[in-house]
Amino acid sequence: MPTHFDALETRTPADREAALMAALPAHIRHAQSSSAAYAELLAGVEPECINSRQALASLPVVRKHELLERQQASRRAGGDPFGGFSAIGWKGLLRPSGARRVFQSPGPIYEPEGHARDYWRSARAMAAAGFEAGELVHNCFSYHLTPGAWIMESGAHALGCTVIPGGVGNTEQQLAAVQDLQPSAYAGTPSFLRILVEKAEQAGLVLPIRKALVSGEACPPSLRHWLAERGICAYQCYATADAGLIAYETASREGLVLDEQVILEIVRPGTGDPVAEGEVGEVVVTVLNPDYPLVRFGTGDLSAVLPGTCPTGRTNTRIKGWMGRADQTTKVKGMFVHPSQVAEIVRRHPEVLRARLVVSGEMADDRMVLQVEARQPLPDNGRSLVAALENSMREVTKLRGQAVLVGAGTLPNDGKVIEDARRYD
Repeated sequence: MPTHFDALETRTPADREAALMAALPAHIRHAQSSSAAYAELLAGVEPECINSRQALASLPVVRKHELLERQQASRRAGGDPFGGFSAIGWKGLLRPSGARRVFQSPGPIYEPEGHARDYWRSARAMAAAGFEAGELVHNCFSYHLTPGAWIMESGAHALGCTVIPGGVGNTEQQLAAVQDLQPSAYAGTPSFLRILVEKAEQAGLVLPIRKALVSGEACPPSLRHWLAERGICAYQCYATADAGLIAYETASREGLVLDEQVILEIVRPGTGDPVAEGEVGEVVVTVLNPDYPLVRFGTGDLSAVLPGTCPTGRTNTRIKGWMGRADQTTKVKGMFVHPSQVAEIVRRHPEVLRARLVVSGEMADDRMVLQVEARQPLPDNGRSLVAALENSMREVTKLRGQAVLVGAGTLPNDGKVIEDARRYD
């Protein structure tokens, strides 16, 4: 089995960064010229100036709910079902060709698939999981409307594998196919793989599957070990219907390594501001895909960058994996409070380093406390800052709350801007 999928994985970090930043201006220009949405969102932006991470961070983040809202508005008006984000389509659309398939994800959000070989770039993750040319892969992601199965199938085909389109459900029928055809590899959710294993054990059978690439949900160490005890080596990958492969697990089992066509930022939830390395924040990606040229796409997922490089020799950035959702919007006394509002309060007070809004109390007795780490020393022991923060809380959220100064390093590094600590029992 080859050690790495290609030479891109072992480039020096400096070479990779130079190549990605060199590709950015053309990507921005293409997004502006080929995508009606980005023509509007990036109006006035000079592509040649977007050639560094600092410059990239000046552009707006497009979050999934915004993409959905644009798609819905466009469809209501009888326009582009992709909301202007796609550079490909079919007859009758602004872009009359280029789409091989179109998928529907919950929302509904529609995503195109182009004709590029390994369009979703999942072959890299499969190779890291030990998949090899000539193997038979049992693919148990859904083939109905959503792209999960096709993400895996395209990668398997790019590696030279044969695929059983198992889909989801029909466990007995799938077990029969597995016993008859003897696939050595599995792609799908970890929970369905466990179901297959348990059903096989109940029937006195042993699955021939020895390797797996799982995604779509968490695969905790306990489940990974449970599968390993039964001879199945399972690896995780992080992919979305919008971005394709973002990161993948390797034999080192130390976080997930980024795909080579992804520019990653970790930003403070509710903002577009990159956080310090190692701090938890929202995963934002720019994907160098000309068919669906996403620029600063906010996935809504939380993660953090790991220091150093992978012991397997892959030199790309590593992330910790999925650490929760960034959308922490909550309702207080009948009013929605958003992470972006907390960010606006912080923005008004340069003395503030970090902040966390804690909502506590019981039903009908909501209380808001803004916990703040601030630069020291502060005049009058911070009393004027506390008063100013409480005034900003009223102005921004239209609700009264209390501000409390806490010591440096007190706030947890978990990416939360809003913590709902209320009791509902």
